[in-house]
Amino acid sequence: QVQLVESGGGLVQAGGSLRLSCAASGNIFSINTMGWYRQAPGKQRELVATITRGGRLNYADSVQGRFTISRDNAKNTVALQMNSLKPEDTAVYYCYAGASSDGTGWSRYWGQGTQVTVSS
Repeated sequence: QVQLVESGGGLVQAGGSLRLSCAASGNIFSINTMGWYRQAPGKQRELVATITRGGRLNYADSVQGRFTISRDNAKNTVALQMNSLKPEDTAVYYCYAGASSDGTGWSRYWGQGTQVTVSS
């Protein structure tokens, strides 16, 4: 099993910045894609940004140019720098990892979520 632990959420005014971090631990053979999803009240969980082990990036259109995802493969960590935050960025943010515990198959893992609230 792989565990993901997030940190860095909080309350910020519109236009401000926050940085989310996520560390993977446990029985890790390999991690392919890591990233962040978010879920606002009454809405479905949506992709924010992902990064593959090789560094390929993918961003939601709504955060392109404002958010930056980064990753440290040696430490099994992923971070999300969020700038120019807007009230519509308010959501619970979930860390994600596509990982293998034993090299025979891949599973999806999720963190417990961290609240980001942007006030207007």
